[in-house]
Amino acid sequence: MVKTKTADRIQQIDGNRLIFLTEGPERLDQLIALIDGAKQSVRLLYYIYSGDRAGDLVRDALLRALDRGVAVSLLIDGFGSGHTHESYFRELNERGATFCRFNPSYGRRYLLRNHQKLALADGETDASRILIGGFNVANGYFAKIDEVGWRDVGLLVEGPAAARVMPYYDALMAWALKPRSRLKTLRAVVRRFSEHEGPLQWLYGGPMQLKSPWGLATLRDLAAARDLEMIVAYFAPMGGILKRIGAVAARGRARVMIPAKSDNPPTISAARSTYARLLKRRVQIFEYETTKLHSKVLVMDDVVHIGSSNFDLRSLYLNMEMMLRVDDPEFAQLMRNYFEHELGGCIEITPSVYKERATWLQRLRWRIAWFLVASLDYTVTRRLALRVP
Repeated sequence: MVKTKTADRIQQIDGNRLIFLTEGPERLDQLIALIDGAKQSVRLLYYIYSGDRAGDLVRDALLRALDRGVAVSLLIDGFGSGHTHESYFRELNERGATFCRFNPSYGRRYLLRNHQKLALADGETDASRILIGGFNVANGYFAKIDEVGWRDVGLLVEGPAAARVMPYYDALMAWALKPRSRLKTLRAVVRRFSEHEGPLQWLYGGPMQLKSPWGLATLRDLAAARDLEMIVAYFAPMGGILKRIGAVAARGRARVMIPAKSDNPPTISAARSTYARLLKRRVQIFEYETTKLHSKVLVMDDVVHIGSSNFDLRSLYLNMEMMLRVDDPEFAQLMRNYFEHELGGCIEITPSVYKERATWLQRLRWRIAWFLVASLDYTVTRRLALRVP
């Protein structure tokens, strides 16, 4: 597949410079450069942080930042990064970094996930930079496709929009550091810092009693769209959202790209359980076969949502997520071009292909997977976790 030049992936929007990053090695290079270029502060938040080569490179860059007198803060998820021992981060702690695991205690709240990914440099200044996307700090997310790396995307934002994330991060870190923090406070953080105006809007998700700010914005944009392109690693929404996607197809065109390979095979089966309803509504479905797909990009007319969130019940209603909503026709076209580019690694699931695959036994397996991945996990987590104040 042909790579686009970096210059073709740079946009100027509302006084900010956006650089779209499609390849694993360049995302790692940009992450290290962001940390090495920090003058005042570095704030990192990742769902998975592994103690492998990539983790070592990032940790070493953080240590260099501390040597320069830069304030360093690292927040990781207690579940996603549970395999990385506390001793791995000991030197950061001893050298003065602020380090915390989100929900480290084993209790009802342990079922909640902080699924966000961001690296923010110099949020206090006009030279703020933030790197977001679906990738974690682990070798596979920075590998090339031919090295069986995850297919993912990143977005580097330079300018005043990046600085607006700093108060959110600090509030989230304060919540994580405080013993017995209340979910009511966490929900207030999500609502307070989600934005509702402007070409660039930071939208957050979390364990809300109703829909999250990002979920509500997504449903509103779907309701108005006539052209939809969606690339998501996990796809298992409820029937009402499937109808909204189908309604876009009825008004114009709706295309969905979903993995054919994953580290979690039941999620693929769960997604396939939705195909019959989508195809009935003339939604085009593509399965990405080249490698494991982990990107999260939604294009709805001239609006793009890009960040950490998948398109399942956990992501829409429970996980801590962050998405950047970009309202700009040129950026939307850039993302639409990227979608077209990725079709080269896909097979289209036409009605005939689906009919050939969908034996009664396969359909049963798909429905069981959807129940386990989407319905049961979501229901249990919501009933247990949201009962805690």
